[in-house]
Amino acid sequence: MQLLPAIDLKAGKAVRLYQGDFAKASVVHEDPIAQAEIFGQAKLSYLHVVDLDGALEGKAVNADLIAQIKVHAKMRVEVGGGIRTLAQIQSYLAAGIDRVIIGSMAVKSPTFVKEALAAFGPEKIVIGIDAKNGLVATEGWLEVSQVSYLTLAEKMVAMGVQTIIYTDVAKDGTLTGPNFEHYRRLVETVPNCKIIASGGVHAVSDLVELQKIGVAGTIIGKAFYEGKISLEEMQAVEQKN
Repeated sequence: MQLLPAIDLKAGKAVRLYQGDFAKASVVHEDPIAQAEIFGQAKLSYLHVVDLDGALEGKAVNADLIAQIKVHAKMRVEVGGGIRTLAQIQSYLAAGIDRVIIGSMAVKSPTFVKEALAAFGPEKIVIGIDAKNGLVATEGWLEVSQVSYLTLAEKMVAMGVQTIIYTDVAKDGTLTGPNFEHYRRLVETVPNCKIIASGGVHAVSDLVELQKIGVAGTIIGKAFYEGKISLEEMQAVEQKN
């Protein structure tokens, strides 16, 4: 199982949210580039970067900073937050970003997903599904649709999507453990799709359980920044694969 350390960007700093609440952002590093270098030295598979400002504004607010993070991290990087156009995706890929995460647009404009897959290939496009009480949340988690996370996952896979990041918003940033049942249902519902878990991880035991369930990767955010899971422990889990 891959482990993806996370850097969430807000006002030029690395922050963490609590249950997706932008009013409850806490700074975990004043210099996101320096934090990226720390992760790069650990030689983990992927760095997960989210442009929180972009998620709110619907555009790539921190694109220049993210390009610098890619250079200094010296590792593969995936980016999400405010992805609304093919031009944004093209710009990120041109800057060396390895794959781009489509979130809100997967619900609001499935045609956009089809176009992105056709233009860039499924290895470059990841779908981010964030849910509140099992219903997909959009626009930086500020709006909730009437679409089930499982229904959306099935629809995306039918289009050719190969990788989905799933976040239960109620678990994000809480350090209370992931929603294991949701991951079990996802793995059963779309068995040919790589599922990446995000939200709630607080101990190595969570990673062991997620691996048993069959998820392909897990994003580590607050658990690292608060010392619950170390870089060495993350390396050890990846090396067992």
